[in-house]
Amino acid sequence: MNGRTEAVRSAVVVNPAKVTDLDELRATVDGALARAGWAEPMWLETTVDDPGEGQTRHAVEAGVEVVFACGGDGTVMSCVAGLVGTDVALAILPAGTGNLLAANLGLSTDLAAGIEVAVERGLRQLDVGQLGDRYFVVMAGMGFDAKMLAATSEKTKARIGWPAYVVGAARHLRDRPMRVQIRVDDRPPVRTRARTVLVANVGRLQGGVTLLPNAEPDDGLLDVAVLTPRTIRHWLAMGWALLRRRGRVPRMQVFRGRRVSISSNRDQPRELDGDLIEPGRTLEATVRPAALWLCVPRPEDDPDLAVDADAAGERGEDLVERAQDRR
Repeated sequence: MNGRTEAVRSAVVVNPAKVTDLDELRATVDGALARAGWAEPMWLETTVDDPGEGQTRHAVEAGVEVVFACGGDGTVMSCVAGLVGTDVALAILPAGTGNLLAANLGLSTDLAAGIEVAVERGLRQLDVGQLGDRYFVVMAGMGFDAKMLAATSEKTKARIGWPAYVVGAARHLRDRPMRVQIRVDDRPPVRTRARTVLVANVGRLQGGVTLLPNAEPDDGLLDVAVLTPRTIRHWLAMGWALLRRRGRVPRMQVFRGRRVSISSNRDQPRELDGDLIEPGRTLEATVRPAALWLCVPRPEDDPDLAVDADAAGERGEDLVERAQDRR
């Protein structure tokens, strides 16, 4: 990646279904980027048939340096698929209600911060998880986490945001566990009853809760969290430990490796980066080291992707306001 900050060419891959006023969004982004000295961005809308990968590949072929993903988790995941292995950076403009990668960047739904992070050119080369021909940057999961996503309505998410997932989770706390076999690299398989198994590249969940504090996005490894609560009391103990950020979380085992294979005795719900995929009996993931450039709050070498996010948000608000004053 080069370090130029003038006349940077970019594209915005936007899911129009996730945006309340597309014209207002476009005016805001175009104005802020012009104020920062960037060229006018390309605007590419996603479709039902192509949720973003094709548009991203088109932008890369057109010679852009940054692709803004503007939508929910599905849009981000599709943009990642189009950028893996290229020198073009991904920037996030949060618009959906999930936004797992935005949460790990500390951006929440802050449009101004998303613009500012890209403009300041803090860049981080991240590992990417691969599941067949699909990719994930945050985490893949099988079991309870995917059930929670399926049980959370879009209307509730739009009304109250990430706490809507708590409502969806409550519906499945008493479900029976999965019988799973987990193999990490060439180690002997682990057989257990689990409620969910998460394969993570970074460790922060919705609401800013850190599940895996040692998960680093550029260490060439995937972190595997196996959650085995059996009762409501177990769930509460786990939740309390996570909120208190204690070193040990009860009813959770953690493994690390480059290849992870999970198999169950029956089809299980599955998800990638907060987006549901088809159920299956297996989840096999490998890591692709240093496969994606990501625009991050500075300093770009901090272990926490979200460092400086609040300050970037303040600088971004100033940039947007100054751009609006020029209209």
